Amino acid sequence: MLAFFAVPLGMVIVYSFATISLVTFDIGFGWTLSNYRQISDPLYLHTLVRSVVLSVSTTIGCLLLGFPLAYFISRQPPRWQRLMLVLVIVPFWTSFIVRTYAIVNLLQNNGPLNDALNGLGLVHGTLGLLYTPQSIAIGIVYSYLPLMVLPIYVSLERIDPALLDAASDLGANGRRAFWRVVLPLARPGVVVGCIIVGIPAMGEYVIPEILGGGKTLMLGNVITDQYLSVGDIPFGSAIAVVLMLVMAVALLVSRRAGALEPG
Repeated sequence: MLAFFAVPLGMVIVYSFATISLVTFDIGFGWTLSNYRQISDPLYLHTLVRSVVLSVSTTIGCLLLGFPLAYFISRQPPRWQRLMLVLVIVPFWTSFIVRTYAIVNLLQNNGPLNDALNGLGLVHGTLGLLYTPQSIAIGIVYSYLPLMVLPIYVSLERIDPALLDAASDLGANGRRAFWRVVLPLARPGVVVGCIIVGIPAMGEYVIPEILGGGKTLMLGNVITDQYLSVGDIPFGSAIAVVLMLVMAVALLVSRRAGALEPG
């Protein structure tokens, strides 16, 4: 932990207060806040907002798709549960980059999705989805959905069926039993799923790079450009620190929500 986490993190924080000469690229440790003030530039501020919005929206999307799927799997016989869980995990057997490029083929203007919607008469012409924030959101939801399903399934599978029987005996219908029994008991899995989806999604680099086509950037892309293309390591470090602070706040809020489960 000290060698591979604390030391690199400390170096990033130290560099975020440094200065750099864009002529010689010499770094001076003058302990300035200019790098952080530069983030208030509308270009970078909009990128931060876009990263937060995409992270929140894709986390909600994964939750809306993942909870019903996890609930359905948890209600199946054990044999079918194992099979369905394998099917959920199967995408991880393929390279992450290959799966992302598969989304490119699916969303392109003359791709299968465009042809199918045109054939059904739902759209006319091209979708224009590729290289937009919507295509990035679709890619994140597709890639991170299993990470939402698995922790929710664990929480749902542990619910004693006798609790639902007791709720029914006390006069609760299916909908009321779901809201008063199932959902509160599944809250820990929901919180964990939101954390392991939302936090990485906020700093996502590969999906915006491929599905954004360089037109729609998130903070992960901006940090990479500052380090590898521009060479402004102090400013890239400042953005990374801000991103980590935003993630830390999101993590604390999520853990607080998980701590509010009924006792």
